[in-house]
Amino acid sequence: MIVETSEQPSESNPSDSRLDELQSIIDHAIHFLPAQGPIEVFVHHNTLHAFEDKSFHEAARLASKIYDANPYLSEQRYREMLESKRIRIADLKAVLADDMVSRADATIDGLGTRFDLRLSMLLYPLRTAPEAELRWVIAESDALSRFRPEVSSLVREQVLEATQKYVLSSLVRIPTANGSSTRQLADLLDEFGHGDPAHWSERRWEEFTLRYLWQVCDSGIRAASMDEGTLRVPIRGRDALLAATGQDTDRYVHETLIRFCAAFLDQGYADWRLPQREAGLFGSFVEVYGKPSLFAESWLHSLPDELKKISQAQMTPLESIDESLTMLGVPMSDRAMFITKSLLALGGWAGMIWQLESSATWVDRPIRPGSLMEFLAVRLILDRVAIDYVAREYLRFGGALSQVSDAAWKKAAALNDSHFQTTFQIFQVAQSMGWAPQAMGQMSTEDWRALIGEVRDFDELHRRCIFHEAYEKSYRTDALDALTLHCRTINNGPKEPISRPSFQIVCCLDDREESIRRHIEEVDPAAITYGAAGFFAVVMNYQGAADAGYKPLCPVVVTPKHFVRENVGYTFAGEDRRRAGTRRTLGHLTHQVHSRSRTIGGGALTAIFGSLAAFPLVARVLFPRITSQIRRRAGRFVQPPPITQLQLERYQVEPGPENGHVGYTVDEMVEIVSRLLNDIGALKNFSRLFVVTGHGSSSTNNPHESAYNCGACAGKRGGPNARAVAQMANDWRVRAKLLELGLRIPNDTVFLGAYHNTCDDSLVWFDLDRMPSSHFADFEHVKTVVDEARKRNAHERCRRFELASLDLTPTEALRHVEQRSEDLSQVRPEYNHATDAMCFVGRRDWSRGLFLDRRTFLTSYDPAVDDEEQSILLGILSAAIPVCAGISLEYYFSAVDNGKFGSGSKLPHNIASLLGVMEGATSDLRTGLYQQMVEIHEPMRILFVIETTPDAMRSVMQRHVGIRRLVEGEWVQLALIDAETSTLLFYRNGDFHPHRCESSSLPQVNQSSDWYSGCREHLGFATIRKTAIVDRPLIAEAAKEFTTEQEVAS
Repeated sequence: MIVETSEQPSESNPSDSRLDELQSIIDHAIHFLPAQGPIEVFVHHNTLHAFEDKSFHEAARLASKIYDANPYLSEQRYREMLESKRIRIADLKAVLADDMVSRADATIDGLGTRFDLRLSMLLYPLRTAPEAELRWVIAESDALSRFRPEVSSLVREQVLEATQKYVLSSLVRIPTANGSSTRQLADLLDEFGHGDPAHWSERRWEEFTLRYLWQVCDSGIRAASMDEGTLRVPIRGRDALLAATGQDTDRYVHETLIRFCAAFLDQGYADWRLPQREAGLFGSFVEVYGKPSLFAESWLHSLPDELKKISQAQMTPLESIDESLTMLGVPMSDRAMFITKSLLALGGWAGMIWQLESSATWVDRPIRPGSLMEFLAVRLILDRVAIDYVAREYLRFGGALSQVSDAAWKKAAALNDSHFQTTFQIFQVAQSMGWAPQAMGQMSTEDWRALIGEVRDFDELHRRCIFHEAYEKSYRTDALDALTLHCRTINNGPKEPISRPSFQIVCCLDDREESIRRHIEEVDPAAITYGAAGFFAVVMNYQGAADAGYKPLCPVVVTPKHFVRENVGYTFAGEDRRRAGTRRTLGHLTHQVHSRSRTIGGGALTAIFGSLAAFPLVARVLFPRITSQIRRRAGRFVQPPPITQLQLERYQVEPGPENGHVGYTVDEMVEIVSRLLNDIGALKNFSRLFVVTGHGSSSTNNPHESAYNCGACAGKRGGPNARAVAQMANDWRVRAKLLELGLRIPNDTVFLGAYHNTCDDSLVWFDLDRMPSSHFADFEHVKTVVDEARKRNAHERCRRFELASLDLTPTEALRHVEQRSEDLSQVRPEYNHATDAMCFVGRRDWSRGLFLDRRTFLTSYDPAVDDEEQSILLGILSAAIPVCAGISLEYYFSAVDNGKFGSGSKLPHNIASLLGVMEGATSDLRTGLYQQMVEIHEPMRILFVIETTPDAMRSVMQRHVGIRRLVEGEWVQLALIDAETSTLLFYRNGDFHPHRCESSSLPQVNQSSDWYSGCREHLGFATIRKTAIVDRPLIAEAAKEFTTEQEVAS
């Protein structure tokens, strides 16, 4: 069997350098694998993380080649948006001009400028296809007899008139003239008959002109000799065999390898353990496939002998890989791409193996280091066996394995005629540009070469890049215009001072919280809302009362050292033990039923009595809301008692999971509360109730549920973080130490933790039993406002759901979203971050009252309370930019090519190994987001609008490599706002440039529903009149007066 590399003798030999180079190649190829870990902890990230050291568009082009994927939407989609005015023609021209810089006005042999040519290629679709398909189009359609429908009637008439005039004037010269162009014209006239062309109908002239144009293009291109030469043999032998025989060796290999990987990585889903799993991936593979079997597929008959040879030679995985590459005839120059392509052929499983090996070591059944190397060794062995089998059976080739690719490619080589494809492309361009055939016939060979080079340089990927820039520019212009005009309204409008807020509430910066914050402010204009990263500065490992162990609740890039435990009150301890025992018993019984139903007897009983299970199943589909209420009531008998408390305070020096080491010291609590309040700028004028609201999501039959939870809590629910920070802020010792730091929280201010379920819009309040009776009336007011906001929020969300009527009332809308979350058949419980487009970092004053359509992450930040080093801004952006960029980019790539970067439709998904999802019973592990999550998403790079100065932003970028890489590489868009002067700066080409507002006014409505009612599509910006605009200096003055009154009272 394959042995560990470390067990081999250390003396050098001539192959050491080759193996070292091979090791480096594999290490580099690993970077291209999907970085998604187990689906239980789904953390959004940049799908093209391996390319972040390059610019966005450069990375897009490279990824298109490596992954064989689309980094942009299709040209057809962009042109549809051009027709619908989603892309403005002015923006398209501006982007094209910027892309061409100073060469836009250069002409092409008098036919027009390069700018006009490229604009025409953008505005009018160019059909491209394999040669066989194009020949069919020409033979079966009117492509050579009728102008393209996109060509305007004016251009068509001009070309026909010029051609008719030229042909009629040339008739007298044809008998005596020489030259290829004249002979072409004479031959074409003979083909059209001997009738007098002067009497031809317009229809006949049109056909003649297009045939003439085709001949001129064909002869000009062939004379220019711009062919690409012989097509290169594909790097992988599989591709050559597929082209020559139609047999896909990956299909053979993957059917075997997927089944084995699913069993090897299984985390408890399978009934039986894989034999010899502890021996590693290769050892277990040899145990399963190393012995001959009468039931093995015919192509696998030679596999046991191959495995036996490798085991007897005691090869390391690296040596086996080297041998396979040599046998397959892969030259040294192609090894890097070959290995990358081989790993990516089953990238989901390969990526998961690497994640379990390197990162997700916390899983129940970890795997040992070196498993990915063993996977690659097994993969290449199977490739060798499959290629040899297909070559013998279908190619009838009996030579060496290293010669299979060349032999197969020779058989499939002459499939494309690049001349023909180029001719068809130039033929289409000529019609759109209005080039007459006689004018093109006068072009020299060098002119033809220049024209062909220009068309090829502006290929489909380049055109889609230009379209995409214009697509983003349209939204960016509208967004920056809206912020400019909104700030002007605030700065020029009346000021309405508030003596003290009715209540304050801080939510996660999540874009889904934007709407509920807006509705809270509409219902109660005296309320103040904030946004912060949803872990609320509480970095912890958390264990709930019903949890089996601790789980991290913090950003995934942070490793928590502190532990917090939820305990049931002592009064209910006995009841909790009984319920926990009941849960274990039910779990054991459920597992036994599941296991025994797989036996012969169990299967028979299941067939007999299984129909009884149809009744609850049908009820869950037809009446999901009622069924869920019944299930919740029944579940109360096994759930922990309702009265619990957090074990927050630590008495020992070192944090840990043991009793006495759980929690934080008082000084650590002070640091947490101080950081949160400083980050959001809530340092004065506290209300009597200050609510901290975490968020998450729950839905039925949703393997991707973790992706709907709080990204700042590593794909988990943020309720415990909100509860913890509220409890810390209520501690009188914490407040005393905060006062020493200059932060005074009034004695009558009570912090309250809450949890918002973004799927069913429910709200859970924590520790109400600890709230003083003096604040009951305050809480009732807050609850009334929030309940109304929940209904309005559900109403706004429902406009996006096709199954929800547009005339629902807010109460009916709330019932609808509650039902969706419990519907077993629902593939769209909520749309999560779909439609996200912007992140605003600054004071809420400048975005309050602005309809942002649930597309904006809102992070509170007050530059006035920051220090000269911008420490607060650096801390906020260190979390906000990578997290929001990761969310945006994952949605972007899953939307532009869901088949390659996403996970396809949710409907055929099945759980595999408790680690991910497959399509059907056998497929690659599907990473990324499923189709229904992104179907309404507009794929754009997120636009960050930050309230700060250019110098401050440059300082942050210099100190944070990740932020600098994202901004300078244009993975995100960046603008800065000086709200008090209503000016914005946009970052482009390494510098900040003033934004020129193109709009003169914003629509104004009384409330959000006036703007969105009756609409399902994306909406523009609008000002909500009803929301009060407050002036910060007046708030500060009111806070000062309130503080003085409190001191006098004391």
